[in-house]
Amino acid sequence: MTGALGPLQLAWIGDAVWELHQRLRLGRSPGKANALHKAAVSVVRADAQADALERLTPILDPTEQDLVRRGRNSAGRGPRRADAAIYGKATGFETMVGWLFLHNPARLADLFDHLENAGAFSPTSPPNP
Repeated sequence: MTGALGPLQLAWIGDAVWELHQRLRLGRSPGKANALHKAAVSVVRADAQADALERLTPILDPTEQDLVRRGRNSAGRGPRRADAAIYGKATGFETMVGWLFLHNPARLADLFDHLENAGAFSPTSPPNP
């Protein structure tokens, strides 16, 4: 089943996995729905995903680097107002996340822990309205 998925399908899955991870992380803290939503949006945007990829790049193995490259190269231009380079990095990040979710969830958890321990998520709790 997963062997037939291309980079953009993996990115689509990876985007959902990343958003769910952030919602679970943010949901540990009390907050109103609107504040939680705004906090989640701030870390699932393309620029935040590109930043997460930059933080992970030094520790990615060759397979993960290849997944990022394949996703980045498949990204296309992206939305009109988006920076194409940032959009490509974000798509590469999502592609890797999607593949790891399906094939190596333990490694995905390690990478998410690395980001958490590096303080990559700001704010760590939802903003107060």
